[in-house]
Amino acid sequence: MHQSPAHGESAFNKLELLLVVLVMVVVVSVILPSPARGPTRSKRIECLNNLKQIGTAYRIWENDRDFMMPARESVSNGGWQEILAMPDQGAICWTNYKIIADELGHLPKILCCSSDERRPAADFATSFDNTHISYFVGVSAGDDAPQSILGGDRNLSPGNTPDPGYGFSPRSGKGNDVAVPISGPVCWSLKMHSVGNPAGGGNILLGDGSTQQTSSAHFQSMWLSNAPPTTNWPAGHVPASPSIRLIFP
Repeated sequence: MHQSPAHGESAFNKLELLLVVLVMVVVVSVILPSPARGPTRSKRIECLNNLKQIGTAYRIWENDRDFMMPARESVSNGGWQEILAMPDQGAICWTNYKIIADELGHLPKILCCSSDERRPAADFATSFDNTHISYFVGVSAGDDAPQSILGGDRNLSPGNTPDPGYGFSPRSGKGNDVAVPISGPVCWSLKMHSVGNPAGGGNILLGDGSTQQTSSAHFQSMWLSNAPPTTNWPAGHVPASPSIRLIFP
């Protein structure tokens, strides 16, 4: 006489079925980004790509000019070094980017992050100013100092508590010329890529043309603390502690 197989041998019991469902849920959650984080992460990567293109434009520009960035090159050779010998040049931060317009392919869109409330200019000739720029300029950076800070998200702010606005970069577009101590403290404000991240975070462009996504804490401990201090300060405006000079749009 043939005996019927036991139920446990022919089909999943309830516990096994529950385990399978749980495994499937975990797998799906790993593969598929959550709706809340997906678009935010995509915009941050897009912004990082903008900085990479800006870094490439800088390197193309400097290859024809004794390997000097616009901020370190004479006005007679297309740069703005002599202008930066004067303090408080934040209002003309846009000058730096207009200088490399050819190398940027005359695409102002590259200079504006999609996570920023600012929007790209129509062109570099008629409507271009600070209000169409999302990135600060490190005026003493260059590929002779790979760890120097050449650019980054404009919403950097002083202190350890993220600013609710745009930090050093005023909404007005009047810009800001800032001495940032390499000992800090600084952090990204709650705008742009810090949305939903109370500790702050942003993107930076280094002197060798490479880019980094970083948290505020890591930026301060790793990148800022290792950046070569600016030495060519305007007369009478040398900061008391080792600092880098950043021009904010």
